[in-house]
Amino acid sequence: MSEEQADFTPAPVKATITLDAVEQLDVRVGTIESVEEVAGSNKLLKLTVNFGDHRRSILAGMKQERADPKEVEGRQALFVVNLAPRRMAGEVSEGMLFDIGYADGLAPVLAVPEKGVPDGARAG
Repeated sequence: MSEEQADFTPAPVKATITLDAVEQLDVRVGTIESVEEVAGSNKLLKLTVNFGDHRRSILAGMKQERADPKEVEGRQALFVVNLAPRRMAGEVSEGMLFDIGYADGLAPVLAVPEKGVPDGARAG
């Protein structure tokens, strides 16, 4: 067990929700094709993500989380794709990247499939 694991206490479990609420989320695998700076933001990066039958721009607040944010280019990850588009820092985000650790104060990592799957494959 690493020192980080030994000192880690998980955040409390969130309030109970219904299975229907979970089934409303559309979580898909996508490949991050490019990572670009968002002008005027010290937090946001613009990810261009391939979902097999289409591409989307997804903004992620990960600029300060990695020494080289471009290291995620070419990687598959999980994304929520049925959120309403949201304008941030003059750009539109068409989904949300799932990451692990941020809410617990850890250096975030991507939530990824255990092996490569077709872009657009649905989780759940």
